[in-house]
Amino acid sequence: MATHEPLLLKNMSQPGYTGSLADYERTGGYQALKKVLGKIPPAEIIEMVKKSGLRGRGGAGFPTGVKWSFIPKDHPGPRYLICNADESEPGTFKDRQLMERDPHQMLEGMIIAAYAISAHTAYIYIRGEFVLGARILERALEEAYQAGYLGSNILGTGFALDIYVHRGAGAYICGEETALLESLEGKRGLPRTKPPFPATHGLFQKPTVVNNVETLANVPHIVNRGPEWFASTGNPLKSTGTRVFCMSGHVKRPGNYEVPMGIPFREMIYDIAGGMRGDKPLKAFIPGGASAAFLTPAHLDVTLDFESVAQAGSMLGSGGITVMEEGTCMVWAAENLLYFFNHESCGKCTPCREGSPWLLQILSRIEHGKGKMDDLATLLRLCGNIAGRTVCAFGDAEIAPITSTLRHFRDEYEAHVREQRCPFRPQPAPELITVGH
Repeated sequence: MATHEPLLLKNMSQPGYTGSLADYERTGGYQALKKVLGKIPPAEIIEMVKKSGLRGRGGAGFPTGVKWSFIPKDHPGPRYLICNADESEPGTFKDRQLMERDPHQMLEGMIIAAYAISAHTAYIYIRGEFVLGARILERALEEAYQAGYLGSNILGTGFALDIYVHRGAGAYICGEETALLESLEGKRGLPRTKPPFPATHGLFQKPTVVNNVETLANVPHIVNRGPEWFASTGNPLKSTGTRVFCMSGHVKRPGNYEVPMGIPFREMIYDIAGGMRGDKPLKAFIPGGASAAFLTPAHLDVTLDFESVAQAGSMLGSGGITVMEEGTCMVWAAENLLYFFNHESCGKCTPCREGSPWLLQILSRIEHGKGKMDDLATLLRLCGNIAGRTVCAFGDAEIAPITSTLRHFRDEYEAHVREQRCPFRPQPAPELITVGH
């Protein structure tokens, strides 16, 4: 196993590191800000981030510098920067660690990003359940204001920036950037129809950039070490840099691991996470959070980069890798995820609002021994009526567990129907969920 130099997790691995401003400055913190503020034109910073190849770490993987460049150059009014800290994808817990253990790293990235797009107001939209994280961020902001890194005249350059922490109310849909903006404006968190895009009509209908926690935390390192260095790590084609992956499920060492983009899943699961927890072999894994399609042992040599995982029929998404051993029921796994998606559907789009409960009802019926062979075709037909027919990507996300498990483990679905029971979970079936007729 190759040795990988951590970047974002490096500070917190040092004994006694608390994440305070003093600790962060001792490790070189805020040197990137001092290097660029008032010394490098904002347009050059955007080009620097473009050259680095940094892509969004929240799920979509959109090139960060390109997103910044979409902000209109001649807009006379306010512009906004939003840090999307509403980490709610099942199996994903990296942003929480970055905020709680090293908050100034993200804040420095936010200040540089705001300077690059000429924004003077920024918000951190944090998941409501992250009570500790919100407190830590508030304390870190106080330290940054006192040190002159935030306020009306940052480091004497005349650049002004205020950052506010806004706590959400635990809605999964608010991780979608336009639903986040609606919630931040005090409205119900429902995704907006695009276009127009946030770059021109974002928060309060003003030009806005929304970036993920991990994305922004990378920015100071790109400035300090140079875009060429960042582009030389990871996959040099389109997936540059390191990434924090969340390992969970049936592995010996679950946790957050920062590795260069482009290593194979085999190395990630067996070398870095210690392999399977017991004697049972690998059966399946989800590569990028609950929204990503299931993969199988046949995909172990697929590399962890955006293009390779997409080519394998899934997506890298939020970087949450969930590993499942032999003996795990794939119908139950899909049903379990549909419970979540059905609960979290915002209800705006008819295919998702009406389709989610029907998918869950059919999956539950199959899992608990009441299914019919016709149900398999019905599931795929319902998924086809949802895919690509919703305002946001939620619809595509909720069908991924079903279509992928049917593709790779159809025999298990058929066994459930044939035997009128779950071959893996022999306990009595609970009362079925029923909807409509």
